[in-house]
Amino acid sequence: MKEIKCDKTFKRQTFNKALWMIGLAFLMLVSIAGASPFAYITNSEGNSVSVIDATTNKVTTTIPVGSNPIGVAINPNGTKVYVVNARSSDVSVIDTATNSVVATVRAGNFPQGIVVSPNGKKVYVTHRYSNNVSVIDTGENTAVSTLNTG
Repeated sequence: MKEIKCDKTFKRQTFNKALWMIGLAFLMLVSIAGASPFAYITNSEGNSVSVIDATTNKVTTTIPVGSNPIGVAINPNGTKVYVVNARSSDVSVIDTATNSVVATVRAGNFPQGIVVSPNGKKVYVTHRYSNNVSVIDTGENTAVSTLNTG
């Protein structure tokens, strides 16, 4: 069997893609579970998130967030939405009851992918230009550690 060597860029891209797919699968599970009749969609150039009522297909509100929002994750009980903002290098935390930003957490250099843990206690954020993942404690809304990925 021939050994295949991978450089760090390939490993990072593969890890980011895998994390993105896990996040997408988790979001689909939240939608299927009926946690919320609303969809939270990033407006990357508008630095905002639109809230769409999935029953009427109408935008109900638009929430200002950080610069260049590119990803969204929802906690298991549907009470918080986490938005990764690439250019401002942070994560906006939205309370779904008020549809307002309740916290902004610094998240390393150019964050890209985001996923909430199954128990809702942690948020994991990948970075485009580094080999690490920021870990955010959702109870305190603070970055608590950085995991090296390669």
